[in-house]
Amino acid sequence: MKRTLCFVVVALILCTTFVQGKPQFGKAELFNDNWKFSLSDVKEASNPSLDDSKWTKLNLPHDWSIEGIYSPDKASCTGYLPGGIGWYRKTFIVPESEKGNKTFIYFEGVYNHSEVFINGTSIGKRPNGYISFMYDLTPYLKYGKENIVAVRVDHSLERDSRWYSGSGIYRDTYLVSASPVHLDLWGVYFKASSVTNKKAEVSVQTTVNNGLNKITDVRILNEIVEPKTGKVITSATKDMKIHAQLKAEFQQILTIPSPKIWSIETPNLYILRTKVMRDKKIIDQNAQEIGLRTLTFDPDKGFALNGVWTKVKGVCIHHDAGCLGSAVPREVWKRRLITLKETGCNAIRLSHNPQAPDIYELCDELGLLVMDEAFDEWEFAKRKWITGWNVGTPEFQGAASYFNEWSDRDLTDMILRDRNHASIIMWSIGNEVDYPNDPYSHPVLDHANINQPVLGEYLPDHPKAERLGVIAKRLAAIVRSLDTSRPVTAALAGVVMSNETDYPFVLDITGYNYTEDRYAQDHAKYPKRVIYGSENGNSMESWKAVRDNKYIFGQFIWTGIDYLGESGAWPSRGFYSGFIDFGGFLKPRGHFRQALWDTKPVTYIGSYPQPSDKSQLSTDAWPIWNYKDGEMVRVVCYTNSPKSKLMLNNKQVGEIKSLDDNTGVIYWDIPFQEGKLKVVGMDNDNHQTCQFELQSSGRPYSIKILSDMKSIKKDKGLAQVVAQVVDENGIPVMISEDEITCTIDGQAKLLGLEASNNSDMGDYTDNVQHAYHGRLIAYIQATGTVGKITVKFTAPWLKEGSVIIESVE
Repeated sequence: MKRTLCFVVVALILCTTFVQGKPQFGKAELFNDNWKFSLSDVKEASNPSLDDSKWTKLNLPHDWSIEGIYSPDKASCTGYLPGGIGWYRKTFIVPESEKGNKTFIYFEGVYNHSEVFINGTSIGKRPNGYISFMYDLTPYLKYGKENIVAVRVDHSLERDSRWYSGSGIYRDTYLVSASPVHLDLWGVYFKASSVTNKKAEVSVQTTVNNGLNKITDVRILNEIVEPKTGKVITSATKDMKIHAQLKAEFQQILTIPSPKIWSIETPNLYILRTKVMRDKKIIDQNAQEIGLRTLTFDPDKGFALNGVWTKVKGVCIHHDAGCLGSAVPREVWKRRLITLKETGCNAIRLSHNPQAPDIYELCDELGLLVMDEAFDEWEFAKRKWITGWNVGTPEFQGAASYFNEWSDRDLTDMILRDRNHASIIMWSIGNEVDYPNDPYSHPVLDHANINQPVLGEYLPDHPKAERLGVIAKRLAAIVRSLDTSRPVTAALAGVVMSNETDYPFVLDITGYNYTEDRYAQDHAKYPKRVIYGSENGNSMESWKAVRDNKYIFGQFIWTGIDYLGESGAWPSRGFYSGFIDFGGFLKPRGHFRQALWDTKPVTYIGSYPQPSDKSQLSTDAWPIWNYKDGEMVRVVCYTNSPKSKLMLNNKQVGEIKSLDDNTGVIYWDIPFQEGKLKVVGMDNDNHQTCQFELQSSGRPYSIKILSDMKSIKKDKGLAQVVAQVVDENGIPVMISEDEITCTIDGQAKLLGLEASNNSDMGDYTDNVQHAYHGRLIAYIQATGTVGKITVKFTAPWLKEGSVIIESVE
């Protein structure tokens, strides 16, 4: 009997009319400004009387590694950037009027091994750099007087990650004031008993914390509101007694008539308002957005969203953004995610750790599915490459050092924090923890024992692979105890070995990393198993393995965006296989993927010198049309049009080409002639459906500003301004690498300049950067004052470019 997994879900995200990412209780205010920082392990730094007047003043979020110097004596795995130990301190006053209330500090993420002190007293440690956490400051506060919070961040084991992690308090921080009786942290949870076009029935579980020393009577009111009109659609109340110093859970059922469904195409959202009342007064409340959808996973049919069978077209992403490091503003993520969705991408795998709340909220709003992932390693550290990707002698620092002690709590906190997001469709408990002989091993690896290619020799002195099943059972049980609305999954790297253990059989759905050749045989051998590609290459073959097999519901390409770390041999900032580069610009391989995934007609051409191996077809051909006159050039086209015609200076060159379903690439080899090169996509009746053109450029002449930002919010609003080098006719000069200087006049600061050159290991902390592919992007952040901001770009021998942006309330 086959197994079909159906999940009926109501999911919620934080209301956009409130501070994004804040804790779901009390009055939460951003606690990011006016910190002091020292990149050293200062003795007595937790002591309130310490003189920190010479420390650096800064605002959070802050990543000190990205402010460091790229150096070949650092590790390639973390992008040749430094770690270290740093201290943060902040002075604040809690007024006398807050006596009797509770005060908490909430961190979205601190990398890593953090310890927090309040007025000299240590109140907690958290080794995991990706987990959000909170401490109660109340017992240690001095009301009406100065208080000192100090945070020690120990990233001295700087080779502890296979990719760039960053260092410091790199996400938002909040100070939360709450009544002694308040909603618990992440204390509102939704599930649905049914969702149809006529109605949705949902249960709301609300957890309330009673910090008083007496039994307390409370009333819970939940309202679901139509966001555009503000009309209350449905509501429910419940009264309950909560015993002293205990928590209580409230279950309520609400019915939404004729619900608007959340989907990829129409990510409809409602607002949920939760209020806690005592003696007829509101003592706590929050507002969140909710989305309704259903999930179905079937071993033969794949995946259905709201009953519609759907191929998951996903990408994997890490959490950095080039020159910004890991302290990435929300606006940067929004631009990146919109660009990915425009390629036909409909899903994001958050590799390989919980990420910033901004990302989940944006995926909810934009209609992107999410695979949320907890761990990259379990009880043993993986190899960390030091002198280049997969070369040399590795080291073995990593999160495994605290996995046994902290994994239950870390996983619990990830689920509790994220479980109400409409976008999340599955929970991953691990990535490639089963990589053969790194470190687990099994006799099946001796190829003589199985009818398989060589997988690596069985190493009997290594940990036994059976441990994978033991750990997976524990982790999966934690997930299911907290959320039954989504399946438990993992990304398997050594499925042949894992099939000999309980590991894949503990999962609800099973991810295969790169092993497309296993799909058919494992589908036949394990007919109840739901299979998908959890990590895949960018080839046509890997896509056809999904497209042409109904039982494979999707894939996640490595990777959606170029990222720092996992670098090659020096000079190399990071891994360069993304659809999008460090600066958020779509690359040729992104156009290639769009031709495979997008449903609307698209086409693209790029070029390179005709190769000696005439079968060589690149998916990385840049849109350049500048060569020597008469030089033979290969023009490659990525398109989903049935037919394509190439035009040079308004004359057809070569024959009309049909779509190539074997390679996904069509091409023409033609002699170069200066001018305009255009490809026209046509349907089967030769009607034009799309086009793309290139133009030969002259010498660099001026800097053109590409920005539609007329204004930004004065409180840290961000403008993303592109400076494009063009010739005298305004044509982009793709081969330009001019050195560009950015200056700002007005109440704003430059967060960074990014040109996306992977081999440029220069200084990314100043206002000067070489263009790459003729452009760069500047991140301009307002500093708190209303007024005019003038951003100017200059370069030797080029006409300058400038833009005026208003900083507004």
